Amino acid sequence: MSDATLHATSQDPDDFVVQIADQVESFLVAVNEVAKGDEPDSAVPFLLLEVSQLLLAGGRLGAHEDIVPEERYEPDLGPEADVDELRERLAVMLEPIDVYSEVFDPYEPRKAPVPARISDDLADVITDLRHGMAHYRAGRTTEALWWWQFSYFSNWGSTASATLRALQSVVAHVRLNQPLEELNGLDTDQDLGEEVLAEEAGKVMAEEIAGPLGLRTVK
Repeated sequence: MSDATLHATSQDPDDFVVQIADQVESFLVAVNEVAKGDEPDSAVPFLLLEVSQLLLAGGRLGAHEDIVPEERYEPDLGPEADVDELRERLAVMLEPIDVYSEVFDPYEPRKAPVPARISDDLADVITDLRHGMAHYRAGRTTEALWWWQFSYFSNWGSTASATLRALQSVVAHVRLNQPLEELNGLDTDQDLGEEVLAEEAGKVMAEEIAGPLGLRTVK
């Protein structure tokens, strides 16, 4: 299978790998379109939808039996594509709500929340997904599935889940006309406790960001 046959008619659309690849490609294309900034008013709702759909693919990979690659060692794919430009464009667009707080592992006792960025998370997820897509386009479908499943468990699944919660929270704050706390000036490299996060969070009314982000407020 070559790059030109990603959607070849000879492929069975019911094949598991084809369905996962389609969902992955849809996410990659959609986030890149959002990052162009042509429609900033719909950015947050659109990202909420796309991350939700991606996590459906992740859930299917997580529920699937362990996928074993055909080759013992992963073939060399060359250098990874740079995502810094994408990350920066997303950060500018999402600046009012880019930083959020997250608990890394909910089953790790007494773990304090840490600040994270939606823009960083999306770029991180895209890096993982592109890696698997490179295998898929080269015809190594089992390798692609293995990578997507492995990286779902080890990285992009939890990262996308955290991003989804942040995006859903933004939409909920606006739709319910509730004040939104913005993490003003927080450095995401800092390991800050919950009390520090609360002290340094600044008040931003939901209506102040509703217009630029294309969200409706409750009257």
